Amino acid sequence: MLVRLLYASRPTETSPCDLVQSILQASRSHNPAHGITGVLCHTEQVFIQVLEGGREAVNALYGQILKDTRHKDVMLLDYEEIQERRYPSWTMGQANMARINPSTVLKYSPLPVLDPYTMSGKMLLSLIDELMATASIVGRT
Repeated sequence: MLVRLLYASRPTETSPCDLVQSILQASRSHNPAHGITGVLCHTEQVFIQVLEGGREAVNALYGQILKDTRHKDVMLLDYEEIQERRYPSWTMGQANMARINPSTVLKYSPLPVLDPYTMSGKMLLSLIDELMATASIVGRT
């Protein structure tokens, strides 16, 4: 059974550039063997990550994320059983949300500033879909 999990968190470091690279590197080495795909969206203040794969593997990875000291304020925003993956060829895609036009964010959010804690999971997934369609997400197999 396939599931999709969406969560938000805040980085514990004040300048998370190295942290983002560390998460991407770990994802790209861990995920293929566990059948996990997804995307990491980030700003200096927040992470939004979507994980897809088998229920057991995704739940186990989320359990590790909850214990990861690189994150704080981890909040589950959406979890669902799915028929197919949205990101089947990405071990972990990436989008720097700080570079996204505020009007794009405003389509899905009450304010033109990305704050996943005030948005529904479905709206965040719609925003990520739009970023995919406009090639704002860098995919990597």
